Amino acid sequence: MTNQEPTITFDGKDYKVADLSDEAKNQLQSLQLADTEIKRLKMQLAMIQTARNAYQQALVNTLPQDAH
Repeated sequence: MTNQEPTITFDGKDYKVADLSDEAKNQLQSLQLADTEIKRLKMQLAMIQTARNAYQQALVNTLPQDAH
């Protein structure tokens, strides 16, 4: 097993995280946090869309069959 330093690839270029400036490391951390939040929100949206579909179906089931 090799002990490789963590790297990131950005715009097709590889960068060693240890070589990044503190500002770049902070920006990377913010980017990672934003990506995590986007993933969480997408999962939440999927859950809410599923609930909405269930509510819609429940509404359809309660509507009168002889609508005008």
